Amino acid sequence: MTMDLLKQIATSRLPISFYRAEDIDKIRILRAAGLVVALVPAPSDCLALSGGTGVAQVLAVTQKGREELMHFNSPELRHPRWRMRMPTILTRHRSTGASSSPESRHPAGPQ
Repeated sequence: MTMDLLKQIATSRLPISFYRAEDIDKIRILRAAGLVVALVPAPSDCLALSGGTGVAQVLAVTQKGREELMHFNSPELRHPRWRMRMPTILTRHRSTGASSSPESRHPAGPQ
């Protein structure tokens, strides 16, 4: 089912590539519905909008796609931990001298 593939995409690290013809057809459906941003190969059968070999690459799940997943109430759809991690910022203290204090660089009051 296409919604199962959307759940898989939403819980995966993006961009993600799909190589099977069935998956590529499902990505076409998701893209046409506005649920994902994807690069898909041109269909070989223009009337059926299917076929063609190649690679479909999903770049992002749209806001509409996330709302659709929430509509289906997917409790397992939590962000992976790597998305929740805050970057580590290391700071170094400057030596305390008259020239390095903020007041000496920017005097207070109007000029």
